[in-house]
Amino acid sequence: MKPYLISALAAILSSSAMAYDVKSGGKTSVKKDGANAYSLPAANLPMSKRLDFSVGNSFFRNPWVQAPASTDARDGLGPLFNTNGCQNCHIKDGRGHPPEKDDLHAVSMLVRLSIPAMTPEQKKAYIKDGGIPEPTYGGQLQDFALQDQTPEGKIEITYTDVPVKFKDGTTVTLRKPHLNITDLGYGDMHPDTEFSARVAPPMIGLGLLESIPDETLLAWADEQDADKDGISGKVNKVWDIEKDDFSIGRFGWKAGQPTLMQQNAAAFNGDVGLTSHLFPNENCTSKQSICDDMPNGGKPEVSENILDFVEFYSQHLAVPIRRNVNDPNVKLGQQIFAASGCESCHKTSVKTAKRPELPALSEQLIHPYTDMLLHDMGEGLADNRPEYQANGREWRTAPLWGIGYTEEVNGHTYFLHDGRARNLMEAVLWHGGEAETAKQNVLTLNKKERDALIAFLNSL
Repeated sequence: MKPYLISALAAILSSSAMAYDVKSGGKTSVKKDGANAYSLPAANLPMSKRLDFSVGNSFFRNPWVQAPASTDARDGLGPLFNTNGCQNCHIKDGRGHPPEKDDLHAVSMLVRLSIPAMTPEQKKAYIKDGGIPEPTYGGQLQDFALQDQTPEGKIEITYTDVPVKFKDGTTVTLRKPHLNITDLGYGDMHPDTEFSARVAPPMIGLGLLESIPDETLLAWADEQDADKDGISGKVNKVWDIEKDDFSIGRFGWKAGQPTLMQQNAAAFNGDVGLTSHLFPNENCTSKQSICDDMPNGGKPEVSENILDFVEFYSQHLAVPIRRNVNDPNVKLGQQIFAASGCESCHKTSVKTAKRPELPALSEQLIHPYTDMLLHDMGEGLADNRPEYQANGREWRTAPLWGIGYTEEVNGHTYFLHDGRARNLMEAVLWHGGEAETAKQNVLTLNKKERDALIAFLNSL
């Protein structure tokens, strides 16, 4: 084993840092294998609240339909949209994937659109909105439309090979994605359009992440790298509609939404074409008359009551427990994960705030493996599209809890914001920027050590 790893492991093993609980989500954690491992309510959610969870699940899982319809609680779909139901993107409450070569639609991937803020008016709007929508197509490309209507376009992804070599000579071939938008339905896009392809992230543990105190996130932040460790995470400050003020961003690949309520309402609007009290306008631009021409499902189409149920559901989806924690290979991998520097951003443990209104999530010791901060991940992962205070190279640290269940829940192992990584090692090797040193440490590992690292990640 490498000298730097030997000294680091000695320090780690002499501390209590390795004594992680198998219950990644604290008392909310559940023991469940198989395709439904992400779909259970928090273990400590009382029976009196499980009906609320089930009702929220029904609005998350079942499809919305075109208005007018006899199912008036679920009508108002579109007319432009990416999906007709949340579960189509967050498959089994899990992770989406990029489109395959012959897929007609992206379904569980979407493409954000924006243009640079150049004029004084645009720069002022950017501060509050976090982006300037593309003038014709808005802030997101919708590749579905109601029957006999025209979708905005089609998303295609192609790849080129990027070989990466380990110190022992083993080569891994990464795939670099190339986004192409075809069949534009409403004319040309702005010549300076910024694009960002993003797959749907898993839904587990979101209420716990929402419950991490602001003070903790601010204490973890080190934007100027004052401690000179090469890690300079920062919080994103985003507009909170309900507060009518800025809040810390927590959700989305660039932490662009402050709360689950706003995240859900934004997804209903942008992904499904549904209005709510938070997003009262249809997702058409002034250059698209289709929203004015088609009947809607009421104003708003998603009631506050429905939003409350979906919020409760998304807050209480449980994290499954860790597996194989006593396997010697997993223990070795855990040591390598720490010694390589991965824990600098993938924080292992934190306690949630006291939340009397949500007792199941209150004061839980959790192990999410994220700091919820924005980090420069290097040019290789850059989308070159800013979002509030996140620049084009910065991404929020993705939580790793439950990641080992991905294949059995979703039937694939595509990772990172655009699903380019086909397995966990490819995801690691795409890291750059602030994570470059950690990646270089991983590149020195031999096969046994690499296998152990992956075994640890799969135990989460």
